[in-house]
Amino acid sequence: MDTLTSMKVFATVVELGGFTAAADRLGISRAMTSKHVQHLEDHLGTRLLHRTTRKLGLTEAGSAYHERCAQILAEIDEAEAGAALGTARPSGVLRVTMPVSFSIRHVGPMIAQYMTRYPEVSVDAYVSDRRVHLVEEGFDVALRVGPSPESSLIARRLASDRLAICASPAYLAARGTPRHPRELAAHDCVLYSYAAVGSEWTLSGADGVHTVKVGGTVRANNGDLLNQIVLNGHGLMCQPRFIVGEDIRAGRLVEVLADYALEPIGIYAMYPSRRHLSAKVRSFVDFLVEAFARQGDW
Repeated sequence: MDTLTSMKVFATVVELGGFTAAADRLGISRAMTSKHVQHLEDHLGTRLLHRTTRKLGLTEAGSAYHERCAQILAEIDEAEAGAALGTARPSGVLRVTMPVSFSIRHVGPMIAQYMTRYPEVSVDAYVSDRRVHLVEEGFDVALRVGPSPESSLIARRLASDRLAICASPAYLAARGTPRHPRELAAHDCVLYSYAAVGSEWTLSGADGVHTVKVGGTVRANNGDLLNQIVLNGHGLMCQPRFIVGEDIRAGRLVEVLADYALEPIGIYAMYPSRRHLSAKVRSFVDFLVEAFARQGDW
């Protein structure tokens, strides 16, 4: 018997909880379904399933083997889908959602380049810092910025970034420059509404980890608005370097507490499933991975 086929049968038996249901789905007899599982057990020299008249359960070895089977079968599905798409020309409407500041500053030029390479694709971009539900709202891909991706979606890391705490030279001249994380509590901090760090900023340094409750008089749901407020002399902010890096290099903003590190953030392309991934989605994500690989420090 073919071991790969037996693995697929075994995985289906576990998924559906029985030989009969698995046989019906696979279009084979119950006896043949049982033979495939028996083939694996003989091949491995161990029992994979506990069989009773009323219940089917995995042995310890069966549980570990099933987990590995699921991974292998998923990888095979992805490889087959990729091969099938290799000759498919990306086309159709690609619905993408992405955060405002990041998309305007960095993704716009990439979309133009993508359209040149794949003229049969139409891009419908929804730009918002709100985290949409991809499946319910009908999106193909989401670009997300944050500490870690959602476990319910497939994530491909496009780039990494780090947060910087900064203020204008005028603000620091008037209010003083914090030298230790605990001093942040005495400052007027402008806050990003959707930030994972929220109003508690955690910084790690040579003297340990410090979590500081910060507050201020301004909160907004867009990073570029906060950037303009701080550039004009109001408050401290904690923002990704893809927003503030250029202003720091130009001296318009000053990074404070640079010897302390905040939690790193990743930039991800997210989509619901690897299975049956369309050519337009695969081509767009692959293009972004390629483009961000050439991206220098922000």
